[in-house]
Amino acid sequence: MIVVGGGPAGLNAALTLGRQRRQVLLLDSGDYRNAPATEMHMFLSRDGFSPAELRRLGREELTHYPTVEVRESRVASASGSAGDFTVEFEDGTAERARRLILASGQADTLPEVDGVADLFGRGVYHCPFCHGFETAGLPLAVLGGDLSHAMLALYLADRFSEDVVLCANGPLDVPDTLRATLKERGIEVREDLVVRVAGAAETLELHFTESAPLARGAVFHRPVSQQRAGLAAKLGCELTPDGCVQVNAQQQTTVAGVYAAGDTARQPETPGPTPFVITAAADGAKAAIWLEQDLFRAGLG
Repeated sequence: MIVVGGGPAGLNAALTLGRQRRQVLLLDSGDYRNAPATEMHMFLSRDGFSPAELRRLGREELTHYPTVEVRESRVASASGSAGDFTVEFEDGTAERARRLILASGQADTLPEVDGVADLFGRGVYHCPFCHGFETAGLPLAVLGGDLSHAMLALYLADRFSEDVVLCANGPLDVPDTLRATLKERGIEVREDLVVRVAGAAETLELHFTESAPLARGAVFHRPVSQQRAGLAAKLGCELTPDGCVQVNAQQQTTVAGVYAAGDTARQPETPGPTPFVITAAADGAKAAIWLEQDLFRAGLG
């Protein structure tokens, strides 16, 4: 078996299969969506833990299973069908496997505002579930002018701060009723362009093309995300409208023998991915369990 991705989904999938004494090759490109973050949350017994340390410990645990190999390598392509897949690497080499688990995750595309990329995960945050508690009581900003960012501003104002400013970075694109709700909740809306976010966590400053700078304790932004690797499409797997790999309740894709786990995948009936470390790890274990049962039953036939 080959597992593509060295984050929590891939690590847990490899661990689960290793415990069943399956030969597993875990491929890790070294690219992680939460690489900028110093802490992760909502992971029982690891709340506030470093994502990098979790990955290090996960790799260490895999050394106890002699059938599991971890290889730092970038995948270029994948092809084949159940029982005989070929995974090609950027260096021109290739490996074959009977089954695949895709767990390479997604990558975020941040707005072209100076400072945002450097501060992402360190003052500019994407998720109130992951970072809301730590920013409670601070003056907050939301960067973005679509429906999702307007709703995020309302949520932050409801749960974490009485001082929330929605920095739309251009015209606010929401229904008039929602604009009225923002006003009723006391959320200021700025529609001139944001040119720079400077400072550090709890002492940030947003600079605009027209209005005065805005001092904030934290900034929230929901970036656009996409598949980090295009393997699913190359294999013929169906994608959801938002670009996730479509899976069923057993983490199986629409291509026999290919499974997907973590924030790279979701069931079409769910409203959207849940990009949390703990759910990614759970998906990885689930994918591995059903892959193992698939192999076992195939052997009985």
